[in-house]
Amino acid sequence: MIASKQPRFILPVCAVAVLLLVGDFLLASDWPRFRGPNGSGISPDSEPAPVTWSATENLKWTIDLPGPGSSCPIVVGDKVFVTCWSGYGLDRNEPGDQVNLKRHLVCVNRSTGEVIWDQAVDPYLPEEEYGGMFAEHGYTSHTPVSDGEKVFAFFGKTGVVAVDMQGKKLWQVAVGTESGVHGWGSASSPVLVNNLVIVPATAESHSLVALDKETGKVVWNQEAQGFEATWGTPVLVDAPDNKQEIILGVPGELWAFKPEDGKLKWYSQGSGGNAYCSSVIVEDGIVYALGGREGGTVAVKAGGSGDVSETHLLWSGSQRGGIGTPLIHEGLIYWIGRDIANCISATDGEEVYQQRLEAPATDDQPASDPPAEEPGGGRRRGGFMNQSYSSAVAADGKLYFVTRRGLCYVVKLGAEFEQLAVNDFGDPGADFSATPAVSNGELFVRSSKKLYCVAQQK
Repeated sequence: MIASKQPRFILPVCAVAVLLLVGDFLLASDWPRFRGPNGSGISPDSEPAPVTWSATENLKWTIDLPGPGSSCPIVVGDKVFVTCWSGYGLDRNEPGDQVNLKRHLVCVNRSTGEVIWDQAVDPYLPEEEYGGMFAEHGYTSHTPVSDGEKVFAFFGKTGVVAVDMQGKKLWQVAVGTESGVHGWGSASSPVLVNNLVIVPATAESHSLVALDKETGKVVWNQEAQGFEATWGTPVLVDAPDNKQEIILGVPGELWAFKPEDGKLKWYSQGSGGNAYCSSVIVEDGIVYALGGREGGTVAVKAGGSGDVSETHLLWSGSQRGGIGTPLIHEGLIYWIGRDIANCISATDGEEVYQQRLEAPATDDQPASDPPAEEPGGGRRRGGFMNQSYSSAVAADGKLYFVTRRGLCYVVKLGAEFEQLAVNDFGDPGADFSATPAVSNGELFVRSSKKLYCVAQQK
């Protein structure tokens, strides 16, 4: 799908911010946002990460959460942060009264699993009714982000909340109360750029909103029709002009924005389809986008101005991804969909391998068989669709991928496929839709019920 000559923008409102450096209070081993450093999904640590675990092996601690959620944990120093909800929407048949809905930002001691504090947030009402596709992910699907001094959580219609490291709420700002064209809710996560909190309020206001991280004041707001079917999280890329760009994939296109004022810098052909669920990935100044059901993969050189489809498109392909975001490591792009491990070359998009993952054997299903798929799928029939929602991450030369039913596949990184292990968290009633966080060789995995810390026993 070729990008239109005029991108689908309407009513941009801009103001200029004073830019400051961010990250002075973060450690190199921190995992402070969705998919860690710049959304790469790759841990920079050299600590060995576990290959296998069980209830009695390499499981450091497990805790019950105050309620369900699909957001991912983040790690800042000695603390783990995760969001969840309670009070409403815990049962499809009897969801309850929305007035009792609460969002929670929970702070956990990473060493012990002890809950340090739990900041509860009252909802904007009316909220989405709990049911249909919305119930597949619920009321806390956005992963928080931290600069080491504060944590910023996006709760959809309820807005963005800033909390200090001791759990004190500093400000709360609304960024829209719409429901989106599909009524599926939103899932894009906020990111930090200099002194700004960048919020993809895609369903709430069809906008990319920049908030001053100290006050919550709206610095700029870029509204566009193309945001209405976007669920990805922005990433940053260093352009050839030595300036950073905010990159976001939307249906059929890639968009690059200037951090200082939110203005569109360039746009290009992107992945096909009428919805874009995953995030783009970047390496060495090149942006890669992988389409979903309709397929379409592109590699675009960052930089330029206006429509760069003719000048900056390096290659395109027809590969199909999923809801999760792919992973790029040393020139190879990896993703897993419906229990198939895929690897292509970042140089030209050519297939390196495509292999079915080997699931653990059960009493009624041999290990070599693909997992059975429930008719209609999802929680509404008491099982989970074979389509998983999480994204792959990497640490210590290994790729980790958690399926929705709680299996974690471990695959060796490299051009030769090798499945190292498959681990089962052993909770068949839980929904594992979140992407793990990785820090100092430890994996932090959340389900709809629990938060786990997996660590190599020494």
